[in-house]
Amino acid sequence: QVQMVESGGGLVQTGGSLKLSCTHSGGYFDVVAWGWYRQAPGKERELVATIHSGGGTSYADSVKGRFTISRLSGQSTVYLQMNNLKPEDTAVYYCSGGSSTTRTPNEYWGQGTQVTVSS
Repeated sequence: QVQMVESGGGLVQTGGSLKLSCTHSGGYFDVVAWGWYRQAPGKERELVATIHSGGGTSYADSVKGRFTISRLSGQSTVYLQMNNLKPEDTAVYYCSGGSSTTRTPNEYWGQGTQVTVSS
């Protein structure tokens, strides 16, 4: 059973930075796609960024130029560097993963980490 564990959330002022980490472990299932989603109170969960084993990345328009998803090749940890944070970035951030079968990062989920940006 794949487990994904996030860390690095917290409280930061507008314009500040945070770096989230996500480590996956468990079983013989492989993870070839990783994603960061977020869900703000009263809103639907939205995809923030993805990265695939080949290195390709994608971002939501709302975070382009401010957030960077990364992963060291061969390692089980994915990062989300968040710069120039805004109050609208406040949400619970979830790490996700996808196997080689789907190659879509929505099969495995972490428990979420709270990010709060004060104005």
